[in-house]
Amino acid sequence: MCIGQLGNLLPHVAVPSILAQFLIPEWGLTGTSAGLLAGSFAAGYMLAVPVLSTLTDRIDARLILIAGSALSSVATVAFGIFASGFWSGAALWALAGIGFAGAYMPGLKALTDRLEPGDSSRAVTLYTSSFSLGVGLSFLVSQIVAEQFGWRAAFYTTALGPLVMMAVCLSLTPVTPKATTTKLLTFGPVLRNKPAMGYVLGYGAHCFELYGIRTWLVAFWTFVVAHNGGAGVLTPVAVSFGFSLLAMPSSIIGNELALRFGRHRAVSVVMVASACVGLSIGAFAGASPYALIPLLMLYAITVPADSGALTAGMAMSAHPESRGATMAVHSTVGFGLSALGAWCVGAALDASGGPNVPSAWFAAFAVLAAGILIGPLALKWSRGAPTLTTSSLDPDTVK
Repeated sequence: MCIGQLGNLLPHVAVPSILAQFLIPEWGLTGTSAGLLAGSFAAGYMLAVPVLSTLTDRIDARLILIAGSALSSVATVAFGIFASGFWSGAALWALAGIGFAGAYMPGLKALTDRLEPGDSSRAVTLYTSSFSLGVGLSFLVSQIVAEQFGWRAAFYTTALGPLVMMAVCLSLTPVTPKATTTKLLTFGPVLRNKPAMGYVLGYGAHCFELYGIRTWLVAFWTFVVAHNGGAGVLTPVAVSFGFSLLAMPSSIIGNELALRFGRHRAVSVVMVASACVGLSIGAFAGASPYALIPLLMLYAITVPADSGALTAGMAMSAHPESRGATMAVHSTVGFGLSALGAWCVGAALDASGGPNVPSAWFAAFAVLAAGILIGPLALKWSRGAPTLTTSSLDPDTVK
């Protein structure tokens, strides 16, 4: 499943990868419109995931995973063929996001439905942390292909990735979900599950920061290189790939720390640390790349370190009969705030003088810091509720 997910993620950041070098100058995009274009993927995902993830409580998630992967591949090819400006690009990229809505959380549900009973946090964390490796490959492949063969070729190439997940799905044993009496798109029990909602809102803060930096990382490092003459520094390709590559072990280690020291405590410390590192990067945006690289690599560790712990906490706090619905809310909040993060960073850049001004990047990183600091507040809000687990939960406990 992790290998299949790497394939599904190959198109994931194709648009952010080529924004600064190709789409912004060719289509005359502002920071705000560029953020909206990149965020349209998350917006499409957010609109579709409530239905698609909730359906996994009724039918085998494997079937939804196959359909979502196929749509993701087709929409990515269509972007390469037909996208010619902001509106066509946003519509097609939102369609790709809808396809991914049938791939990511349904993939997690397909995985957890096939695990033995018990603490599944390590398996969930491995799946969620492989997300970062897939994003790194997406950055790497998209930029290399675009530079060699043009940006449209990057979409034709990355569209092959989801076919890997379709092949994986064919090898999975069919599973019939347990019968549920809950109506489709009934999220009341999920919203009343305070422990799970704490993780959901914390995940939203995480996604705001994560997608904000992923959307603008290449543009930021392009600015850093240009601001310092471009000699003797890592390329945006190397920085974006390295940033994503560090995320996988970081997420796994973060979950292990959560198991040792307590999930709320570990996640809150990571989020506060990430805000501090982000503000430091913004404050030194005009400094030498050699001073910024260590800070950026530290940020690559703090940003994803809470991801696996948050998603595993959500999965373990969810009622077994509404786990798909809980995952739907989790993803809807997460990717909704992902789209908002990409847009807010672009808007902050526009409002502060544009992406060629160091102070504008401080404003951008300040926005990211403000977003992630919502996470500890959400976890503190949910702390008073009893912890729910998949082994002890029954319908009467969800209040």
